[in-house]
Amino acid sequence: MGSASEFVVVANRLPVDLETLPDGSTRWKRSPGGLVTALEPILRGKKGAWVGWPGVPDTDLGPIVEDGIELYPVRLSAQEVADYYEGFSNATLWPLYHDVIVKPVYDRSWWNAYVEVNRRFAEATSAAAAHGATVWIQDYQLQLVPKMLRMLRPDLTIGFFLHIPFPPVELFMQMPWRREIVEGLLGADLIGFHLPGGAQNFLYLARRLAGQPTSRGNVGVRSKLGVVQVGFRNVRVGAFPISIDSGQLDELSRKKSIRDRAKQIRKELGNPEKVMLGVDRLDYTKGIDVRLNAIRELLEEGRMDPAQNIMVQLATPSRERVESYIQMRGDIEQQVGRINGEFGQVGRPVVHYLHRPIPREELIAFFVAADVMLVTPLRDGMNLVAKEYVACRSDLGGALLLSEFTGAAAELRQAYQANPHDLDGVKDEMVAALTQDREAGRRRMRAMRRQVLAHDVDRWAKSFLNALARDSVAGGALLGDELKA
Repeated sequence: MGSASEFVVVANRLPVDLETLPDGSTRWKRSPGGLVTALEPILRGKKGAWVGWPGVPDTDLGPIVEDGIELYPVRLSAQEVADYYEGFSNATLWPLYHDVIVKPVYDRSWWNAYVEVNRRFAEATSAAAAHGATVWIQDYQLQLVPKMLRMLRPDLTIGFFLHIPFPPVELFMQMPWRREIVEGLLGADLIGFHLPGGAQNFLYLARRLAGQPTSRGNVGVRSKLGVVQVGFRNVRVGAFPISIDSGQLDELSRKKSIRDRAKQIRKELGNPEKVMLGVDRLDYTKGIDVRLNAIRELLEEGRMDPAQNIMVQLATPSRERVESYIQMRGDIEQQVGRINGEFGQVGRPVVHYLHRPIPREELIAFFVAADVMLVTPLRDGMNLVAKEYVACRSDLGGALLLSEFTGAAAELRQAYQANPHDLDGVKDEMVAALTQDREAGRRRMRAMRRQVLAHDVDRWAKSFLNALARDSVAGGALLGDELKA
């Protein structure tokens, strides 16, 4: 490895996975994802580094260079994966930050593992970063790292971005370690959220929690719109809606091979009049059950013809050792079976359900083939699938049904929007999307494509890093500016 890096990305996972081959040897396999796509040019241009877990427990690995990027693997034991990742990150923080759809578990041993792993990430980052470097920490698994890193390296410029919603104050106050998390985040110079509401929630908590006198003394926090003063430091808080590599998706979706595959998919489905599509990680926040219930009731009421309207649900396996996910998968597959049992024909199911990862180009072909995209989360930070569907519709065809409780709803206002808790509302918007006038649909899609193609993931990353790099906030919407506008 060379000398320390001027720009360091810190995330739970490395942008590559350590893969074990049948002969027992290992190799690095690149993980697809918008974040690495957006940051790769910056990492290369600034001699950057990435700190993260390689995806395999109990594996000691030194720093490596892979595809021109310096990688610093952080070791996690199998027990730490269970406690820090599956436990505190995904059975405590995830449900708490998603409106307590499932009851969070507050386990002290999980919290202790979370603290220890965050400390290890901070130490690895400290070793990787050059003097005066810029460090960008990603997401809810690493909320203690900003403060820990600042204590180790006060010379660094530190940014933090949360990729999931930040909860309302009343819910966050359930957290036994609420003060520690808020103070951990306040170690950053800039804290980014998807939406102004999340930033507002955090500002209120910073004033209420971190500014209170405690047995450890008052940390001296004062907050105003967009800025929290911590001692002699100003921590800025902003809204930076994340996006996708929309230009690349647009280009791929125009390929003849993709278009031909989309036609083949419709043929394999029996050439129905309308194809509805759901693409989700199998997660209780995604509202897969909502859309299935809506379809079942529309079929029962005779408002949807099962011979002409079918649904494809692509469900990527997720957190399969967490009990709530095991139960949810069983419930969803039972719903699919019930709909097909009551309304399907031999060789013609109403719902086609696939529980496995789908290759990227195949997924794009499904986007091109689908007449209606169903995105119905009960709560979501942004939901990039909605933007991906729009980016793939250069033909201006298709319709997007979007939950009001996604970050994307604020940008994609021309979508058919529904409250996923209001099943009758979801059904009405589903029918509207299925029966939309062709020209009206084209106008809606054209407006959404303008938004998605103009505001891509590269623009998101640059806006955050520009705001982090200078005292002025040009290029990023800090909360104060958002409210003054």
